[in-house]
Amino acid sequence: MNQPQINTHLFKHLRFILVETSRAGNIGAVARAMKTMGYSDLVLVTPRFEQALQDPEAVAFASGAQDILAGARVVGSMAEALEGINFAAAVSARLREFSPPVLSPRQIAGQLVAQPELRAALIFGNERFGLPNELVEKCNVLINIPANPEYSSLNLSQAAQVLAYECRMAVLEGAGVIHTPRLPVGDASEVGFHGEAASIEQIEGMYAHLEQALVAIGFLDASNPRKLMPRLKRLFARAQLEKEEVNILRGIARHMHGRAGKDGP
Repeated sequence: MNQPQINTHLFKHLRFILVETSRAGNIGAVARAMKTMGYSDLVLVTPRFEQALQDPEAVAFASGAQDILAGARVVGSMAEALEGINFAAAVSARLREFSPPVLSPRQIAGQLVAQPELRAALIFGNERFGLPNELVEKCNVLINIPANPEYSSLNLSQAAQVLAYECRMAVLEGAGVIHTPRLPVGDASEVGFHGEAASIEQIEGMYAHLEQALVAIGFLDASNPRKLMPRLKRLFARAQLEKEEVNILRGIARHMHGRAGKDGP
């Protein structure tokens, strides 16, 4: 009997990013959660203590996943953590007014399997404070685990386990290993053609360029911007911008800026 072929792309490329983690044990527990589901790319952004990956508590909580710790990286900024990533997903129990589109773990897992061109990262915040709003607004989606509304606080490693499990299930379902009814993942998987997804760096560059153009034409008051840019970021996040689309938007911004210079005093 032929065994189904499993596409290991997501297992190899899905990145787990921990931001300003406070407890070494949580880092080790996340490494264990990742390994049980087949993932290995772990990045720590400015953990709150030195030698985070070698800490005895982290090693103990990894419980057999020390190889994940050994291969992990510690970086000093989100820009470094997101190198090579074109799809960032913030994980938070707290919804924001200007968040990107909100998906469940099952929906994001289905989307990542349906769009293998995405190089995705799951971003987890500090145990006590979570993720800052400005970071969440830069992400493509916000993942919210539909826990008990009366007590929705999950431990960091528990949240990582839920996401890792759902992503593994989506891969196995795609390979026909298991069959489970799934929630719709949205229109993205129904589009016939997908261009190259824009990177986080490219999208941030476009936002900066667009903001300059809006100021130049007098549409945005730089001294009193209110909530225009967060709303625009939320709008574009829903579109899942491709590289060519970002280039088009930057071309429009460049033309706006040029026209403002010609028409000015």
